[in-house]
Amino acid sequence: MTDSTTPRVPLRVLFVCTGNICRSPTAEGVFRHLVIQEGLEEKVIVDSAGTQGYHAGAQPDRRSMLAAARRGYDLSRLRARALSDTDFSEFDYILAMDRDHLMILESSAPSEGREKIAMMLDFSPRYGGNEVPDPYYGGPQGFEHVLDLIEDGATGLLADVKRKLGT
Repeated sequence: MTDSTTPRVPLRVLFVCTGNICRSPTAEGVFRHLVIQEGLEEKVIVDSAGTQGYHAGAQPDRRSMLAAARRGYDLSRLRARALSDTDFSEFDYILAMDRDHLMILESSAPSEGREKIAMMLDFSPRYGGNEVPDPYYGGPQGFEHVLDLIEDGATGLLADVKRKLGT
């Protein structure tokens, strides 16, 4: 990801997974919570999308919402949407949850949008270089593990966003 001397404000962050009902809305909810805690909601816009649109308009998976709620994150107002071509120009960070998403994003992005794309856990101090696994077909422990990974990555991402904003 490239740095510019004068960041666009608000900075826009997009989290991407497959259907936008588990990992990416969890990342959106966790990161938005951190942004609000830091008083940056006027300077940072947070959203999520899926590489596929088959859940468009749906709430996050019930198990994602329950796991998030146990940690103080409210995902109930989020609705799934598909990634759009305009996302590559509208967002400053486009963060993939796994390598398949990364590959889809990189092959879909115009050349001038590729520098915005990264893995979510590239920002994680503890789990850097890893993927956020899909918890959909597993049990509740998978959703808890996803939250552990996302919370760590979101903390590192927030530090990078604050650096870019000069705060």
